[in-house]
Amino acid sequence: MTAETSTTRLEAVRARIHAAEAEAKREAGSVTLVAVSKTFEADEIRPVLEAGQRVFGENRVQESQGKWPALREAYEGIELHLIGPLQSNKADDAVALFDVIETVDREKIARELAKEIAGQGRAVRLYVQVNIGEEEQKAGVPPREAVAFVARCREVHGLVIEGLMCIPPADEHPGPYFALLEKLGREAGVAKLSMGMSGDFERAIPFGATSVRVGSAIFGTRD
Repeated sequence: MTAETSTTRLEAVRARIHAAEAEAKREAGSVTLVAVSKTFEADEIRPVLEAGQRVFGENRVQESQGKWPALREAYEGIELHLIGPLQSNKADDAVALFDVIETVDREKIARELAKEIAGQGRAVRLYVQVNIGEEEQKAGVPPREAVAFVARCREVHGLVIEGLMCIPPADEHPGPYFALLEKLGREAGVAKLSMGMSGDFERAIPFGATSVRVGSAIFGTRD
């Protein structure tokens, strides 16, 4: 992979987002691109940073600790999203490193995050992950419990939940799942929806996605 390849791909993804916004009659720039850099080394991320991308998604706390502190020193304005499952014993490290945690999905995590956010004094932005297709192998709150869980996060744990996140089943049309997340977001009173990945982000935009998580379409296939 060369720098030219990743930056060219980045520009192509940006253009596709812009076109999807226009087609959905949404304001230009209303969808944030989260470049998913999990498994890629710092040297592979730098060209994308040089091209102006500042919002990135990572799956693992430990992997992120190994590359992002140095990148943050070199580049201003980085916003880092945790988009992978969070273990409760990593809550302290996650709150210290990430600006947005998109995978709040159970009481224990909500409780640990509340404790760490208060203790560290960091205003980390939080999303509840919804297991939108109710798949056994995926993390997330079942759709029927999502609105009540958001309310408990706010009222019991004092957390500010700004959005919902989902990953639709891989082998089904994502539209109905995006529509369901949009409905749940309205009912829960959240402003943000993180939905849509490399294969379906253009379909998520008409359903109100405020951010899309795109990895392989920018960085290429992972080893």
